[in-house]
Amino acid sequence: MQVQKNILVNGYVQGVSYRKHIKRIATFLGVNGWVRNLGNGSVEACLEGDETSVDALIDWCTIGPINCKVEEVTVTRYDFKGAYTNFEILEDGFGTTS
Repeated sequence: MQVQKNILVNGYVQGVSYRKHIKRIATFLGVNGWVRNLGNGSVEACLEGDETSVDALIDWCTIGPINCKVEEVTVTRYDFKGAYTNFEILEDGFGTTS
């Protein structure tokens, strides 16, 4: 089943190549979407693809790369839209909270 899930990752997740690692793993798993830093120090991502692959990426996000400290990952599920054809790192969303 194809799904879209958005995540918000809180903790020490900026300045540790978190987004770069998410992109690498998403590409490997065949997950499309995007990831960006937020001004409050968290990371936000939109993930689309096979539910098993999306959930595997979310599981990785709860741990993250070396040197980060993930405190919380909030997941919101949406209807699959098929809006993305690859996985991108977006410009920072500073000044936003979602």
